[in-house]
Amino acid sequence: MAPSSPPKKKSWSWRSQAFRGLVYQALAIIVIAASVLYLANNTATNMKVRGIQSGFDFLTGAAGFDIGESLYAFDSGEPYWRAYLVGFTNTLRVAVIGIVLTTVLGTLIGVGRLSRNALVRGLCTAYVEFFRNIPILLQLLMWYLMFTEVLPAANEPMVIGPFFLSKAGFSFPIPHWADGHVWAAWGLLLGVVAGWLYRRYAIGVFERTGRPQSLFVAPLAIAVVGSLIAWALGGAPTDWNRPALGEFAIENGGALTPEFLSCLLGLTVYTAAYVAEVVRSGIQSVAHGQSEAAAALGLSRGQTMRLIALPQALRVIIPPMTNQFLNLTKNSSLAVAIGYPDVVSIANTAINQTGRSVECIAIIMLVYLSTSLLTSFLMNWYNARAAIKER
Repeated sequence: MAPSSPPKKKSWSWRSQAFRGLVYQALAIIVIAASVLYLANNTATNMKVRGIQSGFDFLTGAAGFDIGESLYAFDSGEPYWRAYLVGFTNTLRVAVIGIVLTTVLGTLIGVGRLSRNALVRGLCTAYVEFFRNIPILLQLLMWYLMFTEVLPAANEPMVIGPFFLSKAGFSFPIPHWADGHVWAAWGLLLGVVAGWLYRRYAIGVFERTGRPQSLFVAPLAIAVVGSLIAWALGGAPTDWNRPALGEFAIENGGALTPEFLSCLLGLTVYTAAYVAEVVRSGIQSVAHGQSEAAAALGLSRGQTMRLIALPQALRVIIPPMTNQFLNLTKNSSLAVAIGYPDVVSIANTAINQTGRSVECIAIIMLVYLSTSLLTSFLMNWYNARAAIKER
């Protein structure tokens, strides 16, 4: 056994590169902290001289305004912090649903750009070039005008089965909440866990034997069956709250407002064009020999794409995909232009009523910073799991 080298002694001499690095870092921190304190003190002093109130104490005061769209009840007499919470949940709702829809649509368009069918390839290319080169704000306005100008009035809606589409938005049936639905939710959760376990088993079988297994349909079926079984055990409730045409508007049921639909569709179709290019370039980065080897094994083109190309391209796709998810979340702030009550809209109203512009803008920055950091953390975690593990 070779003798271990003696531990290096820490040198506090200026000739030591490590010591100089620590000094420079400490000086940088001191300069940054001093700059921030100077700017904060200067801002507070100027605001005091001009008689401008400051502080976050206004958050506990009554908001004094209603919010047209909310996931839960909000009254004008409630405090500002609850109004901000409504705006945050509205922003989060658009961002989460938009990310899911963008991922699905962008992946389909990206794969379609590599299709052997000239019509499919041409349509996907036209989609990318059209929506990618029009500013997102104009697209939001385009969708909003379509919902508020092109569609029929609320008292004469388009009827598609149990669904209603009009200038008032999209109305749809919702179930009357019962214990069976709680059971169904728990069954779905257990089914998702069982489907995930089956998917890991199927991947293991494929890696050991080379026989392709169902990695999407079978796990999805397991989750659905689990939910249906739990729903049946919970009493199988079948009562629905269906929308109905009233004298002046559509009553009952669930509804999505034109502002929400315009914001969601605008962000989805715009960001999906960029995601499609990310997916296309990621797939093309996989060596052509992989496809040839898959064809030699007898795998179909669809199996090659699903089992060979996409898993390898995922390591290239994830980092730029994260950027697009962050862009979608931050671009949701433009929804204020079409009247969607997100956190920016709530902050603008609060600024007009309280004059606390610095504080309100700071809250907006905190909201988008926290959501972006959380998205980055989750995507970096997923990227680490998808990375090639060196032996």
